Amino acid sequence: MRAHRWRTGLVAVAAGLAMLVAPLVRSVPATASTAGFGQASAIRGADGSYALSWASTATAVTVTAGTSPAGGGDGVAVGSGAGTGTLTVPAGTLPATTRWYFTLTPNSGSPLVVADRSLGLPDATNFRDVGGYRTSDGHWVRMGVAYRSNKLSGLSVAEQQVLVDQHVTLDVDLRNGKERSDDPDRIPAATTYRVADVEDLSHGIDFHDGAVLTLLTALALGLLEGTGNMGQRIAYPFMVDFGGADRAYRTLLTGIAANPQATVFHCSSGKDRTGWGAAVLLTLLGVPRATVEADYLASNDYLGRADAVELSWLRAAFDEVDALYGNFDGYLHDGLGLSDATVDALRARFLA
Repeated sequence: MRAHRWRTGLVAVAAGLAMLVAPLVRSVPATASTAGFGQASAIRGADGSYALSWASTATAVTVTAGTSPAGGGDGVAVGSGAGTGTLTVPAGTLPATTRWYFTLTPNSGSPLVVADRSLGLPDATNFRDVGGYRTSDGHWVRMGVAYRSNKLSGLSVAEQQVLVDQHVTLDVDLRNGKERSDDPDRIPAATTYRVADVEDLSHGIDFHDGAVLTLLTALALGLLEGTGNMGQRIAYPFMVDFGGADRAYRTLLTGIAANPQATVFHCSSGKDRTGWGAAVLLTLLGVPRATVEADYLASNDYLGRADAVELSWLRAAFDEVDALYGNFDGYLHDGLGLSDATVDALRARFLA
């Protein structure tokens, strides 16, 4: 592995220093078509209306709205449509509540629950559901199980109640000590708070490969591919190479796996350390890379900044995974130290 890593790094450095050429062209994997729902979404409008859309192999779909991510139970019928269709739920149709989940029930096959990804928290605008995505093998990532966010230090009492209503019982903080001290989380009293510092040095400074080599490779590829922020382009591979980051993401994933209720994880802006954590979780669950990248880029919209994140940064982290471990499964087990039982528990918890 070490020899392979050195060859890869040296080739990248040589290429980056020798040629400043056009960015590399990367292919986007296609999503295979399988039975059931191939697409589904619920988007809440500014006026409180909902725009639903779906595509399925069924001939008809009925839609009910409820307050539970499990669907059913308290469902209120809001309409129906063809196997592939759309439905608008006008503002005022449903009474005000923290969050509405919509159960799409086909006339053949299993139902699917979707909701608007954002919880609409004014003081945590990047607080959003990790679920609602389709995997490569046709499963769906359940909503209401895990959320990603920016810092939670400004949550009002009403916003904290939203976390209670969504059964968020675990808060995993990926920030460093100074960030935690300057802006401590404001969360419900019953929510467990856990630190998973991605920059933690308490166990020493350890890298899976030479820090200098990681730095030079990231710099060379940043020059070769182009980036609007070289510092970020360099930082992402270190979230894979640094032992402290491994411990943090292991704490995050094992915590989510063990929590029977919902979990939120966050850093300061909810885009870099949190962005990689979400990318790792979604990839572990079998979500296609193109969808993982779209979720990552959505921080630009939620934060209202076109340059909040850049796709080349995320791809640099995935490239580091391949360079160090050969594949993503190697990263999960040899890098993060996850057991098969933890991986299986996460998949059982999330996949519908």
